[in-house]
Amino acid sequence: MAFVTVDSLVKEFRRPKRQEGFLKRLLNREYTVTRAVDDVSFSVHEGELLALLGGNGAGKSTIMKALTGVLTPTSGMVEVAGLTPWRHRRAYVPRIGAVFGQRSALWWDLPLIDSFKIIKRLYEIPTEVYADNLARLVELLDMDSFLRTPVRSLSLGQRMRGEFAAALIHEPSILFLDEPTVGLDIVAKRQIRAFVAEINRTKKVTVILTSHDIDDIENLAERVVLLDEGVVAYDGDLHELKTRYAPHRILTVRLADESAVTLRRAEVGVRQDGSVVEVRFDPTTVATSDLIDEINRHYKIADITITDTELEDVLARFYSRADG
Repeated sequence: MAFVTVDSLVKEFRRPKRQEGFLKRLLNREYTVTRAVDDVSFSVHEGELLALLGGNGAGKSTIMKALTGVLTPTSGMVEVAGLTPWRHRRAYVPRIGAVFGQRSALWWDLPLIDSFKIIKRLYEIPTEVYADNLARLVELLDMDSFLRTPVRSLSLGQRMRGEFAAALIHEPSILFLDEPTVGLDIVAKRQIRAFVAEINRTKKVTVILTSHDIDDIENLAERVVLLDEGVVAYDGDLHELKTRYAPHRILTVRLADESAVTLRRAEVGVRQDGSVVEVRFDPTTVATSDLIDEINRHYKIADITITDTELEDVLARFYSRADG
């Protein structure tokens, strides 16, 4: 049975049309209707880590707001652990955690530890449970050195670790992450990704993630739901997405000299810069070993590497196909 169910979800936004003149605005109430989410359906199993992908305006944030109960849809159904987020707010909120980019759940002028104490009271967390959870989160997120520092004095990376602790200290069964690494440096991003993977693996916390950072998706998600103008364009395995929309690989060869490389295969693309040669090919039609053998027979190879398609290239190719 699905832990999260989104079925035929529709969200429309009505905005008054701009009209000249006070009387026209008063008497002629005409509206422009924009459908941000159009008949979206998907489900998530307990303990799964799902990424919602899509460009700006694809509907990701609207769906996340419906899932967290912030927004009531125009029609359709959303259930998380048997609860409808916007109808069962009192029972639902203690079941979820959320980290939404730059929006903070911490008290700005108080030491970080005081924010956790306030959350303990808000969620009525038993003292022993709170103490155990706090100790575990402080260790996992390496927060001991700044627990008593006012939130306003924390670095962005420290504050985001505090945000994650605040979202999880009450033991939610599902965690919603909307751009959780935005603005962070490389080290902080790695710490956050490692933490999310850890709680998903060891605590079986269900995670739904949106991010424009391709590395977030590739390092965390196995399954993605790809949105395009409010509809689901793809729902499945991340590797399958790459295979379907950009199946090629790149064979990079560094030659012992700068011989000009020519291959007889019409189905491969060759680009050369001095002694470095890049061969773009589809492994379903061209065997990697055959390609390497052909190059090795005619040229002296100093080094060779093979890389799969970058997810960013896959998404660019997908959207170009969708536009066409």
